[in-house]
Parts: sequence; C-alpha cells; structure tokens
Amino acid sequence: LAGIAALTFALLMSARMGIFQETLYQKFGKHSKEALFYNHALPLPGFLLLAPNIYQHAVLFNQSELFQVPVIGLTLPIMWFYLLMNVITQYVCIRGVFILTTECTSLTVTLVVTLRKFVSLIFSILYFQNPFTGWHWLGTAFVFVGTLMYTEVWNSLLRKRRRHKEQ
Repeated sequence: LAGIAALTFALLMSARMGIFQETLYQKFGKHSKEALFYNHALPLPGFLLLAPNIYQHAVLFNQSELFQVPVIGLTLPIMWFYLLMNVITQYVCIRGVFILTTECTSLTVTLVVTLRKFVSLIFSILYFQNPFTGWHWLGTAFVFVGTLMYTEVWNSLLRKRRRHKEQ
C-alpha cells in the first residue's frame, strides 16, 4: 500500500508539473531544451546531501568485473557501463517527453508516460519471467479502460451504434 500511495502521489505531482509547464509554455513560448535543462540542473545541489552514498557506490562500481565495450573496444567496470547506458536511454526518453510537452496537452503527456511505464512493466515481467498475477490483470484493465476513456473510443462506438439503429 505504501508503494501504491507513493506511485499515486508521484503521478499526481507529475500531472501538476505538466499543467504548470503548459502554463509556462503559453506565457513564455515553447522551449523544451530550456525546460529540460532547468528541471535537471536546479536539483543537482541536492545530491550533495547524498555525497557519501554516491562515493560509496562509485567505489563499488570500480570493483565490478571488467567489460569491453563493443565497437569502441574500451574496457571499464561493467557497472559504469550499465550506468552510462541507463543515462543515455533516460536522456532519450526524457528529451522525448519534454518535446511532447510542447506539442500536446499535459493530460496527453501524462497518458503517454503512463502507457510507457506500463509497457516497461510488461517487458520486465516477461524478461525476468515473473508471474503475471491478478493484480497485474487489474492494473492492465485500468490502463486500457483509462486509455479508451481518454481517446473517447466509447463515445465514437456509441455514436456509431445510434446511427446504425436509426438506419
């Protein structure tokens, strides 16, 4: 329950931030790169509070097995490679989200991000061969019903049904 509460809170805060960004874009123009920079540069001083923990993990990363990066031929500890790959893929993903915020409403962006998280969860379940429980099915139903409600599929189906009955 604590995890669900935390995820719900994070989703609501993300939606609120999207509405705030939408307001800023209307007032000052759509500058996704600038928004991306400030959203990630301003929190950096907060990581100073975690400096001992970050240092401890850097030492652990250095102790991981060596890995030769394909194509480049560079050899480095595998944990640094994993971190680098994570940073690159996260950058591509978040850059896409910030571009999306300049083109769509915050509700659409929240829906797209939620669907991306859902697909990531399904991929993780399949990749790690975890069981797909009843809770997963319930979450899947919520995701699909919410998506269909947002895209107004129900309304278009009802309109088609009414037209079909009138004919």
